[in-house]
Amino acid sequence: MYIRWFKDITIKDVPVVGGKNASLGEMYRYLAPKGVNIPNGFAITAKAYFDFLEKGGIKKEIGRILKELNPKSIKSLQKGGKAIRDLILKTPLPKEVETEIIKDYLNLSSDYQEENTDVAVRSSATAEDLPSASFAGQHETYLNVRGVEELLQAVKKSYASLFLDRAIIYREEKGFDHLKIAVSTCVQKMVRSDTGSSGVMFTLDTESGFKNIVVINGIYGLGELIVKGKIIPDEFLIFKPTLEKGYQAIIRKDLGRKTIKYVYNPKGGIKEARVSLKHQQKFCLTDEEILTLAKWGILIENHYSQKNKKWTPQDIEWAKDGKTNELFIVQARPETVHSTDASKFYQEYEIKTKKKPILTGIAIGNKIGLGKVRLIGNVSELSKLKKGEVLVTKMTDPDWTSAMPFASAIITDEGGKTCHSAIISRELGIPCIVGAQKATKLLKDGQEVTVDCTSGAEGKIFLGRIPFKMRTYELKKIPQLKTKISVNIGAPEIAFQTSLLPNDGVGLAREEFIIAEKIKVHPLALYHYKKIKNGSLNVIPSVSEGPLTLSQQKLQQILKQIEQLTIEHKDKREYFIKELAEGIAQIAAAFYPKEVIVRFSDFKTNEYRQLIGGELFEPWEGNPMLGWRGASRYYDKRFQPAFEMECEAIKRARDVFGLKNINLMIPFCRTPEEGDKVLKIMKAKGLKREEDGIKVYVMAEIPSNVLMIEQFLDIFDGMSIGSNDLTQLVLGVDRDNGDLQKIGDERNEAVKKMIAAIIRVCRKRKKYVGICGQAPSDYKEFADFLVAEGIESISLNPDTIIKTILYLSKEK
Repeated sequence: MYIRWFKDITIKDVPVVGGKNASLGEMYRYLAPKGVNIPNGFAITAKAYFDFLEKGGIKKEIGRILKELNPKSIKSLQKGGKAIRDLILKTPLPKEVETEIIKDYLNLSSDYQEENTDVAVRSSATAEDLPSASFAGQHETYLNVRGVEELLQAVKKSYASLFLDRAIIYREEKGFDHLKIAVSTCVQKMVRSDTGSSGVMFTLDTESGFKNIVVINGIYGLGELIVKGKIIPDEFLIFKPTLEKGYQAIIRKDLGRKTIKYVYNPKGGIKEARVSLKHQQKFCLTDEEILTLAKWGILIENHYSQKNKKWTPQDIEWAKDGKTNELFIVQARPETVHSTDASKFYQEYEIKTKKKPILTGIAIGNKIGLGKVRLIGNVSELSKLKKGEVLVTKMTDPDWTSAMPFASAIITDEGGKTCHSAIISRELGIPCIVGAQKATKLLKDGQEVTVDCTSGAEGKIFLGRIPFKMRTYELKKIPQLKTKISVNIGAPEIAFQTSLLPNDGVGLAREEFIIAEKIKVHPLALYHYKKIKNGSLNVIPSVSEGPLTLSQQKLQQILKQIEQLTIEHKDKREYFIKELAEGIAQIAAAFYPKEVIVRFSDFKTNEYRQLIGGELFEPWEGNPMLGWRGASRYYDKRFQPAFEMECEAIKRARDVFGLKNINLMIPFCRTPEEGDKVLKIMKAKGLKREEDGIKVYVMAEIPSNVLMIEQFLDIFDGMSIGSNDLTQLVLGVDRDNGDLQKIGDERNEAVKKMIAAIIRVCRKRKKYVGICGQAPSDYKEFADFLVAEGIESISLNPDTIIKTILYLSKEK
């Protein structure tokens, strides 16, 4: 009468057992047979709760307290909520409810061959006449509950959690009748993740809504700590399309900061414990386990999408039993932020400032917020927060939820992408920066700040009100052109969001951003790491104008920086290959299956010197723009090991991750002979042109590329015009000298003749021809010229794509 086992529940039973229990039953019934592990358990139905109120004689008293309660007064809310919770906790359960719970708990214990098995007790709110209402995150969970007495008490606590302050406020805001809402309590066998690991999994990118990715976050111990924000979880990105083709499609693995964990308390409940340094430096899941979870995530998403006849991405909780090493899914619910099809519109923000941010952190969402700072130390101070202010605090928890909608933006010292502040801000559509570390110390009440979450993974906090523009485009109304419009991109973090723009793939994926911002170390410093460490590195005489004099202190500093960045890698080469492969893969995955043209590194010597350890390997050059760069590096014995590491990274992205849409481009190739040498090295490293669909293009940015175009096209699959370098070399103008820019730009007749020749010959020979400079978006007449000449593809920076398409469509 009062108990429904998971095997007897489906998603249609939401009014009886709530969304959480209905989902568990649905998965237990339909997905467990397909290999998805779900710990067994049962639901105590909503009827048990309603009978508890009626037979306990407390329904009228709860109604009276609620009638007198003022939800806009925090003191009134706290007083009334506590009175109701105390009333529930001191009221006994009806005998018949108690009897059924005890009987089925003992049956569950018997199933697991234990006298009193450990269970998790969760609240699954529902409403007889409101089956579609969502009560996620409003109520409490109780872990490591063991024995009849503890279980019965936990059931009453789950009933009492219906009247937590945040839950009362939520129902008030939604206009729900408090006494028509019920709690169905979930009793589920615990997974011993306290000795293993646990976390959350989303079957989409939570920031952009990009559909083709599974995001897994994981920590050691019980999962409740992940929401608290005290630690940063490991994060794994898995690409769905190539995973389903059988590839090992873990396209990104980021090691978190897992210093503490929640474990069982021998006295009952849970407690905090330290994580050993050895385990902190390891991922909490193996690659095999990551892939298993991702496959389960796809199964769950597909099941509910078919059931609902629309895409239904999932927010899933998982746990790994440290005693048996088994993986389990312990909860799944629909993701609510991006599941409505917002891909019909694209919002573009433009913020222009020369100011440096006072603080940075992890950006949540893709918006900008302005307002006065309001520092809040704890939940008792929430009444100070006024509408439109920027909430600044150490970290939020569920008791803060009711106040968060008043904030124009939220900044926290602690937390990662799955902490409470991040989850709620995302759902509310409020810009939020978590993990800002010193926000509560540096920011003061009343200061005007701008919170910018529009620049990728890094959120920026500026002092003052920085003006910005926002445009919303209806993507269906953006016309399709005959000329392909591709994207120039360097930062993997903005790839998923950028892929939502109208585009024909990536015309230029730059490695430089990944190397400078993510890897940060000169590739040769990683390749020769052991020699630097033992003092046996022979510095090549041409490295500097005179003898290289680096102090022992400077060398030790370089070694220390490398150690800190590469902490998870004994093999320092592997650090470079992994990070570069993952950065490239994230870009290629975002635009898959469209072509993504990756240009090999094109740093100049002065830029390479800026990397950690760069001064050990880079010569001083009077004019680096015309110096040791591009193709001339790749076959030079000094740099060839670094180029081979780049090749290995590309091969991993294509062959291991399955991203066959990656093609390659050689920059600053002065002669066909240079090109031939580079192609031979690539072939030796498994990147043979025309094999496995690989195409290799060359940048057309030197007059020799145009004068010797036939010979270049004999060995390459096409050309991408680098109009910046081509212009400076045709006109003899240093592009870094502002005084000379008045002489001419891409619109100069000599430059246009060169470009027209490139397009004409490539078209004649049926070879690819595109342009990846910024000139087409800066000069409308130049864009018209390119289209008139018949260029195949124009590749642009993301912020100019839509306006260039709109302009060219009008001209047509």
